[in-house]
Amino acid sequence: MSAGHSHATVRAGHERKLWLALGLTGSFMIAEVIGAFVTGSLALLSDAAHMMTDTLALAISLVAIQVAKRAADRKRTFGYARFEILAAAFNALLLFVVAFYILYEAYQRLRAPAEIQSTGMLVIAVLGLIVNLISMRLLSAASGESLNVKGAYLEVWSDMLGSVGVIIAAVVIMFTGWGWVDSVVAAAIGFWVVPRTWTLLKASMNVLLQGVPDGLDIDAIEQGICAVPGVKEVHDLHIWALTSGKNVLSSHLVVDLALGTEQQILAQVTELLHEQFDISHVTIQIEGEGFHQEPIAH
Repeated sequence: MSAGHSHATVRAGHERKLWLALGLTGSFMIAEVIGAFVTGSLALLSDAAHMMTDTLALAISLVAIQVAKRAADRKRTFGYARFEILAAAFNALLLFVVAFYILYEAYQRLRAPAEIQSTGMLVIAVLGLIVNLISMRLLSAASGESLNVKGAYLEVWSDMLGSVGVIIAAVVIMFTGWGWVDSVVAAAIGFWVVPRTWTLLKASMNVLLQGVPDGLDIDAIEQGICAVPGVKEVHDLHIWALTSGKNVLSSHLVVDLALGTEQQILAQVTELLHEQFDISHVTIQIEGEGFHQEPIAH
């Protein structure tokens, strides 16, 4: 009986891009909040609120990456990588709060329209769009590798669409005087954000609940292991993720030692899991034929 371990290297952080995006977003957020109150635009305030959550999300992402880089210790034997997922879940919850607040405010404004200064609203929205496009460019590549960064990226993406909506609303108000358009655009931003935020929250909760990572088929993995010469049975198979891109597997294998040594079979299974399924942290217990550990009754 033996155990095999394959350890993945820690994924490199994206601190520099996050710092640049945080500097841009945080600086403009202050100007946009002031502009929202000066112009009286709820749509601009909605965009400012999203930019505020962008700033918080980017700051939390940077903290999460720093914490996740801490080495494993006697109390945290897997390290602190999962802190990134907690940050992603927090960002999703924060977006929900902001979205519902904006929907409530839009309803109130439709009942009692306010005067809007469309020119100032347009100028600020255009500048906000430029900032969002730069931030999205910085975060786009990293968003595919980390749920934490993806959470920040989605918030910047939604804010970019919000800026586009505010620009459209400002132009319409400028030429028609329809102040209610401001509230409609603000509500549309809120409705657009909710389903995407739900997707991020579900992905985060799947990791926290140790679900099978997205993109992995547990049946295909089991069949692949069983196809390795010498493997007769797979049981107690568990697959989960510590954080984005860091998948973990543990299993018991019943093997026929007439077809290879324990180490030969173990090496083939480990290579298969790494090459075909991108699972780099593997713990496998090898058992001879006729041996099967029964759960201990309590």
